[in-house]
Amino acid sequence: MLKRRQKKISKPHSTTKKTDAAGRLREALTKRTKAELIDFLTEFVGEDRGLLRRLSARIDLEAPADELVATTRRAIADATYFDKRDINYNFNYDYAAYAEVKRNLGRLIDLGELRLAMELSLELMKQGSYQVEMSDEGLMTEDIEQCIGGVVQALKKSDLPPGEVLAWCAAMGKSDRVGFIYDQELAALRTHAETSRPQ
Repeated sequence: MLKRRQKKISKPHSTTKKTDAAGRLREALTKRTKAELIDFLTEFVGEDRGLLRRLSARIDLEAPADELVATTRRAIADATYFDKRDINYNFNYDYAAYAEVKRNLGRLIDLGELRLAMELSLELMKQGSYQVEMSDEGLMTEDIEQCIGGVVQALKKSDLPPGEVLAWCAAMGKSDRVGFIYDQELAALRTHAETSRPQ
C-alpha cells in the first residue's frame, strides 16, 4: 500500500516582530519641530471634537465664558445623544462628553459665572433625563448627577438671592423627566435656600 507524502506546512517564523505603529509615530514626531507639532495638533483638533475633549482633560485650556458656554452646549448634545433604534437598551454614550460638561461647569463657576452654570445645568437635566428615560437602566444617571453636583455645592455657598435658588430648584425638578435625578440633593438645597430667606 502506497503512503501519501504529507505536505509540509510552513509555520510563520516565531521571531517575526509585531509592528509597533505607536513607537514609529513617536520616533517620527521627535524629528519634527515644536511649531510643526502645534500645527498638526490644532489642525486635527479642529476636525475632531473628541480629540479636543481628550486634550482639554489633560491640558488646562483657558477660555472666556462665552466660549465655555458654546463648548458645554456641544458637549451636552454629544453626551446625551442616543440612537432612537436603541431605546430600552443599555446603549453606549459619550463618557468623555459628560466629563467635559462637568469640567466646564466648574470652570464657569470659577470664573464667577454661576448663573450661566445654572442655565446649562437646566439644559443638561432636560436632555440627560430624556436619555435616562429612553435607556434600559439609566446608567448615565451618575454622570449627570456628578455634573450637577458642582453647581449645587456652589449654590449652597453663594450669595445669590434665595428666591432665585428656589426658582432654579423648581425648574430642575420640572425638567427631570424621570423624577429622581439628584432629587435628594436638590431638596436639601431647597431647604437651605428656604431657611436662609429673610423673614
